[in-house]
Amino acid sequence: MHYDFKLAWESMPALLAGTATTFTVLLPVLVLGLLVALPVALARLDSGPKSVAAAGYIAFFRGVPSLVLLYLVYSGLPQLSIVRDTFLWTFFSNAYVCAWVGLTLTHSGYMAEIIRGGLAAVPSGTIEAAAALGLSPRQVLFRLRLPMAARYVLKAYQNELLIMVKSTSAVSAITLVDLTAAANTVFDYTYDPFTPLVTAAAIYWCIINVMRIGFTLADQKLNRHLVRN
Repeated sequence: MHYDFKLAWESMPALLAGTATTFTVLLPVLVLGLLVALPVALARLDSGPKSVAAAGYIAFFRGVPSLVLLYLVYSGLPQLSIVRDTFLWTFFSNAYVCAWVGLTLTHSGYMAEIIRGGLAAVPSGTIEAAAALGLSPRQVLFRLRLPMAARYVLKAYQNELLIMVKSTSAVSAITLVDLTAAANTVFDYTYDPFTPLVTAAAIYWCIINVMRIGFTLADQKLNRHLVRN
């Protein structure tokens, strides 16, 4: 078994198209996941029923594999009459929407816990000082707590994002041709598993390392005031 450079070059358009699908799935999930995770994290820091409900949300969606969620959204929801016989069918008949919903639920479960940890790490004295200066709770949240929490959670968010990039390969199970599925398609036509899969792995490696470098630069900017050993 050897690496076929000619085949790799010929299959590159298909692999790049699969990469585009990967990003088409990934980018909305990252945005939607943050939008869902923030109120869940805030509820988790609260007390009473809201905190219990938020804890249950986090525990459930962190515990269920993303592939299972994708199957439930793609194949399970259409079995419900409230989806099949209403306007919701317009959305859930689209594989991209199902991928966004399924992966957003997984991503938001992890992000809610990450954000909760970052918000909890903000010193209470700093919050009290801001309130004493007359800032409203909303201003304290968006001008103080969230920016400070962003510095604390950057490493954890990096790990979650890199995992999510690789988790997008699960969308091939619901008919989307992402990078992994494109590599498997080349394999099916050429009977050469080595070349397309190694090429796909190299593309994933480039994506991951570009993101890692970006996070390193962001960390240096956000924490430039800290003394580093």
